Amino acid sequence: MAEVSYVNASRVYPGNPPVRAVDQLQLDVADGEFLVLVGPSGSGKSTALRMLAGLEDIDEGGISIGGNDVTNTPPKSRDIAMVFQSYALYPHMSVAENMGFALKLRKTPKDVIKQKVTEAAKMLDLENYLDRKPKALSGGQRQRVAMGRAIVREPSVFLMDEPLSNLDAKLRVETRANIAALQQRLGTTTIYVTHDQVEAMTMGHRVAVLKDGLLQQAATPRELYENPANAFVAGFIGSPAMNLKTAPLSAEGALLDGTAVPLSREVLSAAGDLEEVTFGVRPEALSLASAESDGLSMTVELVEELGADALIHGSIAIGGSQERFVVRADGRTPPALGQQVKVQLRDNSEVHLFHPETGERLTK
Repeated sequence: MAEVSYVNASRVYPGNPPVRAVDQLQLDVADGEFLVLVGPSGSGKSTALRMLAGLEDIDEGGISIGGNDVTNTPPKSRDIAMVFQSYALYPHMSVAENMGFALKLRKTPKDVIKQKVTEAAKMLDLENYLDRKPKALSGGQRQRVAMGRAIVREPSVFLMDEPLSNLDAKLRVETRANIAALQQRLGTTTIYVTHDQVEAMTMGHRVAVLKDGLLQQAATPRELYENPANAFVAGFIGSPAMNLKTAPLSAEGALLDGTAVPLSREVLSAAGDLEEVTFGVRPEALSLASAESDGLSMTVELVEELGADALIHGSIAIGGSQERFVVRADGRTPPALGQQVKVQLRDNSEVHLFHPETGERLTK
């Protein structure tokens, strides 16, 4: 079994004041799970991964792998394999030699090394490249060699630190699908770091969102999308991002463009004495309406035509100022720049409300 547990683990860099790069991280990863750590630059995701690998000290708390405390265990004794952003291949070695090098250091018999390398190469479609040097490979092929080097070691845990960031967009999409399929086939516990939330949502069984070293939420991609724990998660997860605006609150609901968006009694009760709330709605929860409707008036400022869909950027009046909103619309009949259109909510149940100061979700 290779469960991974962060037990209030912290990494604190000295300074005035000290920098808590990872702050009291409490996170359990099940055996065989594919967990993605995601967050903006400086959120602590790579530091958390390096703490697990033994490449960063753990200043508070601890970490266990397979039920064994590895807080003070050296990296080579943790039974993990790491795939980095840089491929870190030996240029003078062939693909086969690169993939089998860790086994050679362990003094594994040559026939066993050859067998394991051949098996991994077959999985990764590298059979025709085993005799080539890294300089003769494309970026995607080099990344597959780095994956193969990790696979032949048969570790308890795979750690991947932004392994696709050096690839072009098309190859990145293809490779992330291959990694997800490979992990499913091998069943090895995997922790994967990325700053790309689309990558996180399409690969992970669960996604853990970090900000400023603090865990914001860990849940399935669908749960993160539909029930974000706070305004940060709501704005970070989803492409394009959720529309998040501070709106005045009345007894009838949130006021947008002079119109009250009705809110349930439960939501109004959770808001308490607040005079305003952070109002969130995803672009696909909004739609363009007829000019005669009671929708919100929006001035079109930008149209992104994506084929089947179009993203309509425009301004809606909220609390005396113009606020930018994004609406997902039919790509075949987008409005023109400068046009005045009406926007309406498809369903009031798709509104998300957060505390304007703490950012915490007001309802479950």
